[in-house]
Amino acid sequence: MRLAFWGLAVCALYAQVISEWAFEGPDHRLHYRPDTRGNTFIDFSFAGYRAGGVRLPSPAAAQRLSPAPGDNTARIQAALDHANGAVVLASGEYEVAGTLHITRGGVLLRGEKGAVIRLTGTPHRFLEICGAGAWHEDAPPVAIVDDYVPAGYTAFHVRDGSAFQPGDHVLVLRPVTAEWLKFVGLDKTQSAIHVGSVIRTDRVIDTVEGNRIMLEIPLSEPLDSRYTSASLVRYSFPGRITEVGVEGLRIVASFQGVGTEPALFLDAVEDGWIRDLDIQDTQNGIAIGPTAKCLTVANVRISHSPSQPVSDPPADFALQGTQILVDRCRVAGHGTWPVVTDSGAVGPIVVLNFTADHGGVSPREPWATGLLVDAGKFPGATERNPGVSFYNRSAGSAGGWAIAWSVAWNVTSPFFLVPQPPGALNWCVGCIGAPVAMYGVPNGILDSPGKMVEPPNLYLHQLRDRIGPDALKNIGY
Repeated sequence: MRLAFWGLAVCALYAQVISEWAFEGPDHRLHYRPDTRGNTFIDFSFAGYRAGGVRLPSPAAAQRLSPAPGDNTARIQAALDHANGAVVLASGEYEVAGTLHITRGGVLLRGEKGAVIRLTGTPHRFLEICGAGAWHEDAPPVAIVDDYVPAGYTAFHVRDGSAFQPGDHVLVLRPVTAEWLKFVGLDKTQSAIHVGSVIRTDRVIDTVEGNRIMLEIPLSEPLDSRYTSASLVRYSFPGRITEVGVEGLRIVASFQGVGTEPALFLDAVEDGWIRDLDIQDTQNGIAIGPTAKCLTVANVRISHSPSQPVSDPPADFALQGTQILVDRCRVAGHGTWPVVTDSGAVGPIVVLNFTADHGGVSPREPWATGLLVDAGKFPGATERNPGVSFYNRSAGSAGGWAIAWSVAWNVTSPFFLVPQPPGALNWCVGCIGAPVAMYGVPNGILDSPGKMVEPPNLYLHQLRDRIGPDALKNIGY
């Protein structure tokens, strides 16, 4: 009897520690509270390789190399140029004085246990995994006619739906206007987001019912006809490469002086991955470009020596593109921002179970939407550099609001900065630490401050809801 009472008490305790904005219903699935205009959390579970919940592949070895004296750049590049599968580096140290390139689909650079890349010569990028070109619009854009489409929605109406069918790859085009820039405080900045630029949301059509279009993945920010005239267009991207990656390497920079290039750069890639890397003393770590889609970065450790020189503004993980998952990665040592978003980053973008000794997650340039920082730990964050900073860059040429419609979920950090942008929301749910206020700016949604909520991970619960428990096993949970 006493045990039964205790069980009921424990259940009651946990029942109280739930989010007002995302909570498990009687069906054991998450349900979402909308704001007054219908905006909700997006389904972040579509982030990652093949839209999440899919086991990363292990392509067969196409060629195996052993270390050679001197610069190994040309040898490794020749193998990558001709491989159909994995180029495997045997245990040992490989001096690399130039930049390696993967430009074809189906190619992987893999290290066996004990394989070390030592970057030599002048500061340079280690590896580029890049396709070619950009989106090509295959037909004239068709106007979206709804007055307002909330964040988190997948459906809207177009002027003429006959041009579309399920499975089409489409861009939601949101032209940047002077009215919108002024509204969000970006009218006095010099950035990639300016009048005449276009914010592109890369999606796939799920269903077409007359003039009603439903996307497979929700929008990460609203479409508001007061500030822009959004449209939908089919696209092709023949130069984008797929099924590519790098894994199982230790990468050490031994440059004299500061190198600003990221060690790894990916763009024009869909369904790719980076996993099981140990990166030492690179000034910038991994950068993902604006046309990347469905990438997983897993189990990457980046470390900095105390004596390492620091440039401004460095970043260990710089994120653009869409459907990006950074999973169980860590930054050790001081000197850089662990994670930043750059202009045009479009959710879902997920930073899951991330740990850093210093700093945290922040936008670097305007404008990004749909970021989830899920169960991160940032013990060395300060009031000046909080563990989560969804902030208004109010000063300088890159000033103005940099990020919106983003969520910090069960994050632990001494400090958080989560203000509310004009006409938008940011959420801080179940976070442990002290909120930092911006002068004259209201806080975003601070839900259950100081008490973590159920479920422990928003991304993993959304993934289970959408695909099932096997999806979590597939990604190592």
